[in-house]
Formats: sequence, structure tokens, C-alpha cells
Amino acid sequence: MRGATRVRWAVGVTVVALTAAACGGGGDSGGSSSSGGNGGGIVRASWGDPQNPLEPADTNEVQGGKVLDMIFRGLKIYNPKTAKAENMIAQSITSTDAQNFDIKLKSGWTFSNGEPVNADSFINAWNYDTQLKNAQLNASFFSYIDGYDKVHPDSPGAKATATTLSGLTKVSDTEFKVKLNQKFALFPDTLGYAAFYPLPKAFFDNRQSWLAKPIGNGPYAISSYTKGSKMELKKWDGYKGPDPAQNGGVELRVYTDNNTAYTDLQAGNIDLVDDVPVSQLRNVKADLGDRYINQPAGIIQTISFPLYNPRWSSANSAKVRQGLSMAINRPQITKTIFQDTRTPASDWTSPVLGSAGGFKEGLCGDECTYNASKAKQMVQEGGGLPGGGITISYNADTGSHKEWVDAICNSINNALGNNKACVGAPVGTFADFRSRITNKQMNNPFRAGWQMDYPLIQDFLQPQYYTGASSNDSHYSSPAFDKLVNEANAASSTSESVSKFQDAEKELVKDMPAIPLWYQNGSAGYSANLSNVALNPFSVPVYNEIKVK
Repeated sequence: MRGATRVRWAVGVTVVALTAAACGGGGDSGGSSSSGGNGGGIVRASWGDPQNPLEPADTNEVQGGKVLDMIFRGLKIYNPKTAKAENMIAQSITSTDAQNFDIKLKSGWTFSNGEPVNADSFINAWNYDTQLKNAQLNASFFSYIDGYDKVHPDSPGAKATATTLSGLTKVSDTEFKVKLNQKFALFPDTLGYAAFYPLPKAFFDNRQSWLAKPIGNGPYAISSYTKGSKMELKKWDGYKGPDPAQNGGVELRVYTDNNTAYTDLQAGNIDLVDDVPVSQLRNVKADLGDRYINQPAGIIQTISFPLYNPRWSSANSAKVRQGLSMAINRPQITKTIFQDTRTPASDWTSPVLGSAGGFKEGLCGDECTYNASKAKQMVQEGGGLPGGGITISYNADTGSHKEWVDAICNSINNALGNNKACVGAPVGTFADFRSRITNKQMNNPFRAGWQMDYPLIQDFLQPQYYTGASSNDSHYSSPAFDKLVNEANAASSTSESVSKFQDAEKELVKDMPAIPLWYQNGSAGYSANLSNVALNPFSVPVYNEIKVK
């Protein structure tokens, strides 16, 4: 997810496993997952309500993103094993100058209501997504397209002077052209992200009706959704893509307590859990055997600061943030709390990127290394903790965040020699938590993180830290960082671009708008009712490949 990138905000994906006792079937009025082997069984999985209605360009968190990726397909799709961007609806995307792109579409694609997926489906959607009045969270993902500054001016109080992007030109129903406002050779690789999904005419004819029951063009169609309860998705038999659902559908059940989800898995009331209590990590391998998945994922957990708040906007507050980072004993927490299913972070990206994608181990240096005496010194030099102490906010409904937030506060308190320096501050639901962040209502640090949209360093940095970017929850603004990002995007080669992005990342070391904590593995567990269960490199279950016994 650029701008905000990412490709989603890594909301509580503590996707860890459960116990082998879940053998499916009975005990639940929602119906059994059993299908008698005919491929029509329903996958019953834990879930959390998304923050917003499921508009593709207004969803930048994981729970909503899971659904969008089931009901939509875009120009590109990210390979579920490698995350490589591969053509889906796009027949070809070509350019001779890395600034003007010709996009040709495959014919025969339709939405689940029978409407064709054509050039207008993309052009109309992208124009809607960028209009200032529509206030889409991921509008900045389109900022490279010519005319964006007219449709979506970023200056406070500015008014739009156009309603369509001048950089979009329809050639035919199966071809359109995109002109960017700068060279951006990696542009095609971003087009698998949900913000770029097409929209049917039905969306524009009656948006409220569409939001009540979104219509897409993916392997699943939404049957029903009751907020706070569940969403039912059914396999769409008219799906035209090469990756149809291998099951009859997915029932996403809302849990506000992951302990309850874990208990239901044990009781056979659900089949798939990707948000399990941290307390079960010690037992999961023995409990589940080969039904436990634990693999590297493109996820980083961080603590962000509300830099718009006077408590954190002074010239010296960067030293306080650096000191707090040094006060966190990452190796100890990842071992004792997470049983080594996390790796201490030494930068703001993920090892999944590899060096070619931009990961550079140790880039954060001393500022991300535990040093109690230095931490205390830095906090003192920065003027001390605002108000004499801080809280760290987190959503209490998913992710087992209490355990690790308490551990971080204990580490900070020990390093600073003050048992009241830090305390956790739970917020009831993820939706409420995200709304407070979006509305700039935070006074103190808060749990954050990132789940990549595509395996490039840009996806971790620009969406979260570029001025005005859609997922810049800290509201960090650095001319030096922005300048380096712009230069990286305009670079003529991938290696040059990566080097520039790493230079930009060094600015984060100086300013510490967010503290890198750890890289997160993707992990999950499932019942004996299921087979062919896998996580993609984004740590999301590949729902369409799951088979129900």
C-alpha cells in the first residue's frame, strides 16, 4: 500500500495457532463445515469487523483487506507463494519510458452481477477514488497519476479544480493508457493492491445499496453481513479467473476476544484461527503438529507517536523517542512472550523483502538496540517523558496485544528506574482504536504496524511516513525524507531506487516517528476438517485454496 501503503495497516495479525482438538463438525448452529467431500463445504474462520465499509480505496487495514481480496481481482495479483506481481485481468502493461503505460485487458471478465469488467471499470473507479470530496483513505496511492493534484489537492483548505484524472485515457473497452507525473518504473507492481480494484456501474448507480452488499469480480460473493456477528461469502460459480474457490464459501465470524475464538476452535465450532492467544505458543507445536503454520511474513510491529500532539512535537522529543526505543529489550520479549515467532527489528521494513527488495539488517543501529543506561540518558536529554509518564494504546479485541505491551512497559520502567513511566492503555475494539487514530485523538504512543502490499521497500516507507500519506498515522513530515522518497521513485533502476529508499530510512533513525519492535511470522492453525491450508507472504490465509473434508 503506497501512500499508506498497504497495502494495509497491519492490524493485529497475531496469527498464531490453536489446538488439535478441533475436529470440526458439531456444536454450532451456524452449520458444519462438512461437505461430504464434494467441494461445497464452508470454511468457518475467525475475523474482526473492518474499520470502514468495504470500498477498495477506503480500506487500509487487514480485516477489511481479507474480504476485498476474496471478492475482487485486479490488474495484477500477488503470487500466494512468492508475492511476485503477476498479471490477472491485465493482458499486458507496457511502457517505453517508465512514465507512460499502456494497459490491455483480458476479455470475458465480469462482475458477479453480470456487468463486464472493462476499461471504464478501472477509469471510473480510479477517478472516484481520488476525488477530494470522497475522502478515500488510500487516495494517495494514485498520486503518481497525472492530474492528481487537481482532483485531490493536498494543501489544507484547497479545493479540487477537476473531477477526473487527466492521466487516464480510454482507448477501447479492453485498453486504457496511464500517464504519470514522474518516472516510476515499479508502477505496474503496485497494481495488485486493493485500492486499484475496478468497480461496477452498480456502485455509481446506488452507492449505499452497493455498500450494504458489495459486488465484486473475485472467486467469492458476499451473501450477508451482520456487523459484530459474521460475514458469509459463497463461491461464485461465474468467476472467470484461474484461481476459483476450492470450497463452497467462507464464513467469517467476528470475535472481540481471541481467547473465545481459541476455545471455539478447540470445541470444533470453527475451523481456522489466525489470531490466537499468545499464551498458547508454548503448546501449539505439540497440539497441532502439521496443522500449525509458522513462516516469515512481510509484517513489522511498531509503536507510533502522535507527532501532531504538543507532547511530541518539540525539537528535543526525538531524543525521548530514541531513548524509549533503546529501553525496549526486544530479544527478551520476542523469546519469552512470542516463543521466537518474532525477530527483533533492526529497521522499518521486513527481511521477507531480501536485499533486492530493500531490506538492510541493522540499519537502525544503536537506536534499536537495548541499552538501559543510554536510554535513560537520552530521555533526560530530551526533557523527560511528557507529563512524567506515557501510556501505550492498543486494541483489546484481537492480537493478544496486552501481553507484549505490558512487557514493553516493564522494560521501559526498568530501564528508566521508574515503575510508573509506562503503562498499557487498552481500547475496546479495533474499529474504535483505528477511528481514534484516524481522527487524531491520540495523546500518547500507540500500537501500529504494517503488513506489506507488495515486496518492495517503498511499500513499507512511503505509505506510513511520507507527508500526507494515507497511513501516516503519526502525521510525520520531513522534507529530507520526502525528497529522498521522490528521488527513489524517479530512479532509473531498481538498485538505485532501493539505495535512495534506504537513505530515506536513515532519516527515520534521526526522527523516530515510530519505534520498530519486531518482524512478525505468519502463523495459523486449523482443524482436521480442512486441508490445503496455507498463508501467503502477507500472512493472510489463501482462502480460495482451502479444501473442506
